[in-house]
Amino acid sequence: MATPVYGYLPNDRPRTGRLILFGVQHVVTMFPATVLVALLCGFHVSTVLLGAGVSTIVALLLSRRRIGVFIPLFYGSSFSYIAAYLGVAQAMGHPIKFGVAAPDEVISVFQVGIVATGILNILAGLLIRAMGKETLDRYMPPVVSGSVACVIGIALAKAALDMSFTNGQWGIAFATLIATVSFSYLLQGRGLIGMLPILLGAAVGYVMTLVVAPGEISFRDLGAAPFVALPHLTWPAFTGPILVTAAFSIGIMAIATIPESTAHLYQISLYADRLAEEQGREKPHLERHVGFNLICDGLSDVIHGLFGATAGTNYGENNSLMAITRNYSGAALVAAGALCILLAFVGKLSAFLATIPVFVTGGLALYLFGVVGMQGIALMQERKVNLFDPLQLAVGATIMVIGVGGNIGFEGGFLPIKIAGVFPNGLPAIATAAVVGMSMYLVLSALRPQRDSAATSTEAARGEP
Repeated sequence: MATPVYGYLPNDRPRTGRLILFGVQHVVTMFPATVLVALLCGFHVSTVLLGAGVSTIVALLLSRRRIGVFIPLFYGSSFSYIAAYLGVAQAMGHPIKFGVAAPDEVISVFQVGIVATGILNILAGLLIRAMGKETLDRYMPPVVSGSVACVIGIALAKAALDMSFTNGQWGIAFATLIATVSFSYLLQGRGLIGMLPILLGAAVGYVMTLVVAPGEISFRDLGAAPFVALPHLTWPAFTGPILVTAAFSIGIMAIATIPESTAHLYQISLYADRLAEEQGREKPHLERHVGFNLICDGLSDVIHGLFGATAGTNYGENNSLMAITRNYSGAALVAAGALCILLAFVGKLSAFLATIPVFVTGGLALYLFGVVGMQGIALMQERKVNLFDPLQLAVGATIMVIGVGGNIGFEGGFLPIKIAGVFPNGLPAIATAAVVGMSMYLVLSALRPQRDSAATSTEAARGEP
């Protein structure tokens, strides 16, 4: 008798006890990165957890109803938007401090950009469903999306170093970095614990602080925080002098997250189809629904933008967890979303996270921000971008110089090109770099066939082979 093949396909529902445990495991996997973005960018942790839970459940139920199969992805905070948030806050005169919630008027402006990125994702999804994925690649080629992702990580380098040197505690910051990298490498493939290098690294830095510099951690606010509290909701501010700047600089970052989301769907589709084949069942072929997946991405960001949560993306960490456990159950992710919503009402949780020292988070950021940049390079490698082609090289180089130089070299990351009433603080460097690179690619790639055709005609007239 053949041994049954263990695993759950997207529409499978585990028994209730297992369902809850699987949900907890998903939450533990997404928690460190999702909450870290909130702490870095001045969002309320409870609101971010609420947004992640609600958007994940909505996307799952919508996919099950409209296409007949759960698309098993979890929507957490995206690191791709951090530089844009920090720049907008700086322009509004409210620099972000780690673990301190930004004023409501700042978050409300962020929300406009988050809604904008949601709309861009939805439009991209509709375009793909109507015309195929090749159309997206034509307007948003890998050299643009990869270079933008790379710029985002590099542009955050100084922020990571500034946090690491806070209060002169750089030793603890670098110890946190070394611990996190070690856990990431040495525990890879070792089950649940191998999925938690960020959480473990933060724990090392936290404990080291308690031993070496206990005065850097205060539990005063933790004791005063209520056990149960309502999430802090804010609403988008669709008026104000910085409105267009926020919508442009935050919204355009969809250029970096759309390829990421698509890659995640292809990854999970490959593994789910393999499991179905081994079980002798019908393959779900999730890759067919790349357009619908982007629509769900966009809807999630619109929800986050209305709540006051961070812009999101579907999480590769949870994809890896599913690949390791061979559990692609959409019901398990619904359970995870429900648990996130419950956590959003735990007041002590936000207060405890605020006790994490800035320099410990700086140690994590040295790794995480660098990974964001490296993922851009990995994207270009995977998509075989030819950097020996003058056009590809020029587009990537231009994006890098404008994005990195502008973000680090000018206050708040705004280029000194001001447009009254629209961009009063100047053009946001990273967003401008993305638009310039995309425009350059579209124009020059349209001219190249004409140039090649003209050259061929000239050679033929001369009788050249």
